[in-house]
Amino acid sequence: MAVLHWVAIILSFVAASHNRIGLVEASIDIGVCYGMLGNDLPSPTQVVNLYKTYGIGKMRLFDPNPEALQALRGSQIDVSIGIRNEDLPSLAVSQDAVNSWFATHVEPYLNDIVFNHITVGNEIIPGSSGNYVLPVMQYLQKILDDRSLAGIKVTTVVSGAALGVSYPPSSGAFTLEASSTMSGILPLLAQRGSPLMINVYPYFAYASDPVNVHLDYAQFTATSPVVQDGTLSYYNLFDATVDAFIAAMEKVGGANVDVVVSESGWPSDGNGDFTTPELAGTYNRNLLKQVTSRAGTPKRPGAYIEAYIFAMFNENQKPDGVEQHFGLFHPNMKPVYPVF
Repeated sequence: MAVLHWVAIILSFVAASHNRIGLVEASIDIGVCYGMLGNDLPSPTQVVNLYKTYGIGKMRLFDPNPEALQALRGSQIDVSIGIRNEDLPSLAVSQDAVNSWFATHVEPYLNDIVFNHITVGNEIIPGSSGNYVLPVMQYLQKILDDRSLAGIKVTTVVSGAALGVSYPPSSGAFTLEASSTMSGILPLLAQRGSPLMINVYPYFAYASDPVNVHLDYAQFTATSPVVQDGTLSYYNLFDATVDAFIAAMEKVGGANVDVVVSESGWPSDGNGDFTTPELAGTYNRNLLKQVTSRAGTPKRPGAYIEAYIFAMFNENQKPDGVEQHFGLFHPNMKPVYPVF
């Protein structure tokens, strides 16, 4: 999660009930990221059972953790599995290298786990390592094509750091460096019907500039439009950010590419009054409501925006501050606040 980058975004993004979601809806329409940077977390088997208990039907894994994959066998939880950033240079070297990765981390589980995405890198674009993403995606796509695994989509995850312009949403554009990389990736996604994964964090924009970014705009609670962009009215920063990404994608060959929100959430502690269980609960309950309503965004009304809440647990080995407090659950598996 590119925390500091949201400070930069807000400079261009300045702008002048808590329904609980049923378990059946959640199992269909929402995912939760399973991070493992903690020394007091429950076992993967316990975690998978917790997902099932709360009807959470989708899980995002940041890397191919073998214990987690073993626990997921037969669970019927849809899984997005990630390739670690540090593995990309060696994988980009050859098809054989990616064949080996796939044979080790995916192929043994194909009969027992429903994989819906393989994410090639996490928030690595823009950056010097971003050039590794496309060749690895192409190698993976060949594997999936050869095995007729059309249900698994190859993609990558980008953060707000990839946006050079985000306000108004219709002017959304990637940075020059990101555009160079995305202009190769997005046509591939369009050709294969694969989405781009984007991380969307209204919290960081609000916490960076609460004078100009109002809490109701950040938390889906505004009752009148806050941003008017031509004929499009924006009531919340989540929609505005998603549409800024879509506008940016249109400019580099991604007009027909869907988006999946691979991370969004609100910390419950770590930054004073900006981070309370009440605020975190309000945001995530309203995020659930937004996603399950299938209302889409002003730019894409009626579109289903798949989303993953960040994250399942508070993780005590992440950097001090808010990073340790994005969890829906404590490590003892008790909810930090009610969502489901």
